[in-house]
Amino acid sequence: MVPFKINLTNKVAAVTGGGGVLCGAFAEALAECGAKVAVLDLRREAADAVADRINAAGGTALGVAANVLETDSLEAARSEIESLWGPVNILINGAGGNHPKGTTSREYLLPDQLKGKVEGLTTFFDLDPEGIQFVFNLNFLGTLLPTQVFSRGMAEAGSGTIINISSMNAFTPLTKIPAYSGAKAAVSNFTRWLAVHFSKVGIRVNAIAPGFFLTDQNRGLLTNDDGSWTPRATTILNHIPQDRLGTPADLLGTLLWLVDEKAAGYVNGTVIPVDGGFSAFSGI
Repeated sequence: MVPFKINLTNKVAAVTGGGGVLCGAFAEALAECGAKVAVLDLRREAADAVADRINAAGGTALGVAANVLETDSLEAARSEIESLWGPVNILINGAGGNHPKGTTSREYLLPDQLKGKVEGLTTFFDLDPEGIQFVFNLNFLGTLLPTQVFSRGMAEAGSGTIINISSMNAFTPLTKIPAYSGAKAAVSNFTRWLAVHFSKVGIRVNAIAPGFFLTDQNRGLLTNDDGSWTPRATTILNHIPQDRLGTPADLLGTLLWLVDEKAAGYVNGTVIPVDGGFSAFSGI
């Protein structure tokens, strides 16, 4: 259930990464407010599952297989959506993620780690350039390319809104994940650049920067097999003043506010943290 209703009747929304936990909730919220929602995901079955839930609840949705790193795939998705509903008015760039090859094993580089390569230990010097590139491409190019494909129709119509999904990593990089942190910082910067670039054609561009939410991607990092918190999750919770991880519902009010032209028509080029106070807490 959405925290409040806005009127998105006759609007067409495309949500990349829509088969995931957070973006699936975004898709459902937009549909509950009356939008026709295209749920885009690399995994067609995941996109269809979200679209089926929306349609079963009385909304209007379509699952679409799309690779956010391939323009041809995105163009095919755009054609499929436009043939059914017309041009997209709302774009949520939610596809993204991390990869082990862009991650160090430990928080700090210690002197004894310089004595030689240790099996199972990935230091900064062992990071795989291809892993770094994959993470950066998925998050940054995976935001830029869908925007190129779907925003032209908005520009031609003289109106539209784009919401990118950044991260608290863009404000304060977390240990061990330099590729993801750098990529999300790029998303935040791109959001502000694009807001200025599109300001004369009626397109608003903003971003949401979620704090810590339990998703399919990070569940193995944050929870043990018995469902208890891992040491890393405990460290995270100790730095969240509200003493809990976020839930998908915690993001919906910000999403709907940013989408609504009446409520946020003069909000442009912002990156909104939704993090339970994490970014405000110094740790002491």
